[in-house]
Amino acid sequence: MSVAGFVPPAWLRNHHLQSILPTSRVRRPWVMGRARPLLDASRATVLDCGEGVRLSGFHARHEPAATRPLVVLLHGWEGSARSLYVLSLGGHLFARGYDIFRLNFRDHGGSHALNPGLFHSCRLDEVVGAVARLRASHAGPLLVGGFSLGGNFALRVAARAPAAGIDLDAAFAICPVLSPQHTMAELERGWFVYREYFIAKWKRSLREKQRCFPDRYDLSDILRQRSLTAMTDCMVRRYSEFPDLDAYLTGYSLVQGALADLKVPSHVLIAADDPIIPARDAVFLPRMPALALTRSRFGGHCGFLDHFGSESWVNNWVATSLRPG
Repeated sequence: MSVAGFVPPAWLRNHHLQSILPTSRVRRPWVMGRARPLLDASRATVLDCGEGVRLSGFHARHEPAATRPLVVLLHGWEGSARSLYVLSLGGHLFARGYDIFRLNFRDHGGSHALNPGLFHSCRLDEVVGAVARLRASHAGPLLVGGFSLGGNFALRVAARAPAAGIDLDAAFAICPVLSPQHTMAELERGWFVYREYFIAKWKRSLREKQRCFPDRYDLSDILRQRSLTAMTDCMVRRYSEFPDLDAYLTGYSLVQGALADLKVPSHVLIAADDPIIPARDAVFLPRMPALALTRSRFGGHCGFLDHFGSESWVNNWVATSLRPG
């Protein structure tokens, strides 16, 4: 394990400020301006991920065509390919010569009508399918990375890649969900702002899913619940293949053997002061040559901002992690 050199000024060391400020509306014009070359080059794409599943995203290629590294970026739960942290990192890497694919998970980024089934965090096969589709059409190096739940998916994709026949060069994860049970507990007992934020966004997403498939869904049973635990338990029992909540949460845990077969070089960044992902869970990650863990004292949840008008420190950390050697 290495220790990050991220030390923000004293006024920016509050973990809640670190978690909220980087994606706040007041920073959107600045981030969008920096990401303008990425946005101008991005083309909306729908990928056939196998088994009839389609996922949407945005593909930005450099012109003239060249065999450049392609980075697949995965957002967090109830985020999207347009989330500011995705645009910030994507813009940074694009400016350094990487091609970028910003993938939306099922039912994210306005893609609710693409697939009839509800999103849940164990739908790994379709994300592996999306990465396999991109691998088949891209001749250069291929990398995958993400934030929070997207980081969790990125590491599971990396562990699955060799068996799926995917030649994946590297993976990275910023503040990934490690133990879903502990993350759920942290959200329920922590600062109410995070809990209510995710409840509101998830309920809005569920209402949109119901609107797209009115003959298939009456989600009022989930929508009437008042906690993330109760909502998730209801979703699992009625709309998933898992027998109970614990089995579902274990299904996407990174600390219960999911990374045992990891061979792809993978980099993980965690913050000791993360108010959503308990950093103590990192002790349960396997110790293996393919997995490099960086721990930071500061950073909050996917924040790592050292000045209001600066890029996230994460951008340079990722670029350095992906550099050969």
